[in-house]
Amino acid sequence: MKKILSRATLLALGTALISGFSNFLSKTAVTAVKDPIIFTTLKNSAVALFLIGLYFVLKRWPEIKALTKKQVIQLGAIGLIGGSIPFALFFTGLSMTSALNGALIHKTLFLWVLLFAIPLLKERVTRWQMVGVALIFAGNVVIGGFAGFKYNIGELMILGATILWAIENIIAKVVLRELSSLTVASARMVLGSFVLLGFTYFRSGFAPIFSLSGTQWGWTLLLSAFLAGYVLTWYSALKLAPATYVAILLVPATLVTNVLSAIFITHAYTLTDALSAGLFLLGIGLVISFTRDAAEQPTPASVAI
Repeated sequence: MKKILSRATLLALGTALISGFSNFLSKTAVTAVKDPIIFTTLKNSAVALFLIGLYFVLKRWPEIKALTKKQVIQLGAIGLIGGSIPFALFFTGLSMTSALNGALIHKTLFLWVLLFAIPLLKERVTRWQMVGVALIFAGNVVIGGFAGFKYNIGELMILGATILWAIENIIAKVVLRELSSLTVASARMVLGSFVLLGFTYFRSGFAPIFSLSGTQWGWTLLLSAFLAGYVLTWYSALKLAPATYVAILLVPATLVTNVLSAIFITHAYTLTDALSAGLFLLGIGLVISFTRDAAEQPTPASVAI
């Protein structure tokens, strides 16, 4: 069990690293492409094509043929709730606020997952794990606090996307008990891309896509690569460990974004940044340590979704 948890930990922290870089670059990318809906539609569609190709290479089609009606409905929900609507909300909102604010809001994901997973999945969080969560949250607050927020429609859209992704995580955790992480990730991106493509067509047609410059395509493909890495590592971690644990380990992405901002934008790493990093590391250490202890105890049966 500890080996499985160690693997999940590495995968989740890898997801956080990818997310931190992606959050930092996404603001520039979505500004360069100018239309956030076109940007997220193309980015997600590129990842969907990559995952379909991976399915061919790994010869996973028998798993698709064996899907039950219930599993098809669950995967459809993941595609809609996780792979389409929140992406449109997130990147539209990101075009209206800063990368750091977007990252801070997105990293409240673990709070929403905690809120849903404890009653629905019957996941347990110990007192010391909660201390770690509090330290991680404090690290987020220290970075930017709430003073930099404008409380505008853009930030509300990012919050809405984050809550939808939390709901998706709960559904995905249930589905991952019987299906592979590649199948669930593929359903999210492929089905979600169809929804986004349909929305894009009825909104403005596909003409704007063909007018993108080489630079705009470059940004889109670069962020597509980050997204592919994100979904593959994230779902692999979610299959192996509790949803609350995986979501908590995603929070250090904010630290990565902050360090990148200090290096390339503000050109300064302050005492506040160092304090935030210390809180992050201490909190993550507590969560990992006490989750290993809790992993050896039996978990109550969880509800079906």
